[in-house]
Amino acid sequence: MRYIKTISVALLFLGVSQINAQKKVADTKKKEIVQQKPVDNPTKCNNIKEGTFVRMNYPKNLWYMTVKDNVQTEFYNDGKDHIKSSMVFVDDCNYKLVVLEKTEESNPIKVGDVFSNKVTATMDNYIKIKSKVDNNEFDLVLIKAKIK
Repeated sequence: MRYIKTISVALLFLGVSQINAQKKVADTKKKEIVQQKPVDNPTKCNNIKEGTFVRMNYPKNLWYMTVKDNVQTEFYNDGKDHIKSSMVFVDDCNYKLVVLEKTEESNPIKVGDVFSNKVTATMDNYIKIKSKVDNNEFDLVLIKAKIK
């Protein structure tokens, strides 16, 4: 699990740097800086309440997540394994995840573990979440898959 958390933090930094990067457009006579799109104000916390989510620069076969009817299910190992959690909303942007079941015995997450999550920012289909469990805290940047 430490490995997954370390990768998650690294991916977060990569994701945040891509979200916050400014785009430069070259003109023949001058260079212009195109403004990045601002984060949503107010934060659209409801975006986390239903859908399919992936992590930035993380293949879907390694990890993806679905949320429906206050149940979050994280799939990994090509969808062969999962962690299913109940989502209990404290308010619009804060929620707790209570682990209900898991399929991989070697995963250090245990049934009954409680994660405290907060949606800290949104921008279009991007959702930044701060998650705490025990004495560990980490940030995730998720992308909500568009429904076709």
